[in-house]
Amino acid sequence: MTQDEKHALALMRYGAIAPLISGTKDDFQSLDDYYREAAGKSYPAPDGSSKHFSAASIERWYRSYLKNGFDALMPKSRSDSGRSRCLDDECQKFIRHIKESYPRMPASMIYRSLLDNGLISKTSVSESSVSRFVNQLMAENRMTNNKDMRRYERPHINEVWCGDSSVGPRMITENGKKKVYIIALIDDASRFITGIDIFFQDNFVNLMSVMRSAVSKYGRPKTFNFDNGSSYKNRQMELLCARIGSTLNYCQPYTPTAKAKIERWFRTMKDQWMASLDMRTFHSLDELRTSLYAFVNAYNQAPHSSLGGKSPVDRFFSEPDHIRRLDDARIERAFLLEIERTVSADSVIVIDHTEYEVDYRFAKRRIRLRYSPDLKEIFVVEQDASLTPVKLLHKHDNSMIKRNKTYLCRGDE
Repeated sequence: MTQDEKHALALMRYGAIAPLISGTKDDFQSLDDYYREAAGKSYPAPDGSSKHFSAASIERWYRSYLKNGFDALMPKSRSDSGRSRCLDDECQKFIRHIKESYPRMPASMIYRSLLDNGLISKTSVSESSVSRFVNQLMAENRMTNNKDMRRYERPHINEVWCGDSSVGPRMITENGKKKVYIIALIDDASRFITGIDIFFQDNFVNLMSVMRSAVSKYGRPKTFNFDNGSSYKNRQMELLCARIGSTLNYCQPYTPTAKAKIERWFRTMKDQWMASLDMRTFHSLDELRTSLYAFVNAYNQAPHSSLGGKSPVDRFFSEPDHIRRLDDARIERAFLLEIERTVSADSVIVIDHTEYEVDYRFAKRRIRLRYSPDLKEIFVVEQDASLTPVKLLHKHDNSMIKRNKTYLCRGDE
C-alpha cells in the first residue's frame, strides 16, 4: 500500500470521528450514543464505494486519535514487513555478504549467484523477490547506487571555465553540405560566454584559438573544466594550461551534470538561435559567425533568472579583482604547440610534410620545437628556454652560401 493510499484510508476514518474531535457533536448524551449513530451511517471509501463500520471500530479510532494523533488512523504495516517470506536465513545472509563486498552488484546478478550456488531454484524464488529484499537491505543500510551529482556554483568569476563543443547547422558549400561545429567556454559563476567560435572541424587547434581569444579578453581562469574527448585531453592542453597558470579538470565519464551549465547553454542556443536560422541566406562561415556573435552578445546582456535578474556581463564585471590578465608576450609564447624532432645531418627537419632548416649546430640532435598552429612561426627551444626562429628550407639559396671551414690546425701563412 502506497503512502497516498494510507492517507486516504486515514482521512476516511477521521471523517467518522471528526464531530468528536472538533467538538461539534450535538444531541448525543454520551459517546456510546454517538458511536451507535455513526455506525449506522455509510462513508465514502477511496475506491468510490460506501463503507459501514462497527461502533467498536469507531470507538477504537477515536481513542487512538486522542492518544497519537492523525498518524494513529493510518493502516499499520505488516509485522513481517521488510522481511522476505520466501528467502530463508541462509539466502538472506548470502545476499547481505554480497552487498557488503560488492555494493554496486545489481539484484539480477545476485539472483544468478543464488541459483548457481544451489541456494534457491527458479520455481521457489523469483528474481523480483530477491530485488525487493536487496532494495529493503539498501534502505536499511542507507546505501545507494546513485552517483553524487550535486548542483553547484562557484562563488567568484574566473574560478572555473567550462568548455565543450556542439554540432551546429549544416552549411551549403561548393563541395556540398558540411557540418559546422561550435566551440564555447562559459564562466561558471556568471554564465558569461567568455569564448566562442564556429568551425568546420572540432579539434584541439580550433579549441586553442577559442581559449586564446578568451584569455586575451578576460584573463585566465583558475581551472578549465572539460570532458575526456581527444580535443581536450592531451599533452598539448596540459602544457598550455601550465604556461598560463591554470589547472585542468576532466569530468568523470557518464556524468553530464559536471558540465551542466555549458550543456544547458547549448540547448538555449539551439532553441533560440539555430531554430530561427534560414541556412539558405548564409554563403560563408564568416556570415554565420557574425550571426552567432550577435546572438551571444544578446545572451550575455540579457537578465538571467539564476543570477537574481542580473545579466551575465554585469555579473562577470562586478568582480574586476578576479580578472587576471596576461601580457601579450606571455600569451604569444603560451599558445604555441610543441613537438620534438630529430635533425638530419644536413640540418633539416620536417613538419607536416614541409622541410625547414635549422642552424647547423643542431645537426643530428633531438630538439624541441614550438610553433603556431598555422605554422607561420616556428622556433627551436634553446637550453636557456629562449626561442630561436626556424625558416623554410631554400636549397637554391644554400647553394650560393660560402661555408665556413673548420681547421684542426693551421700552418704559417
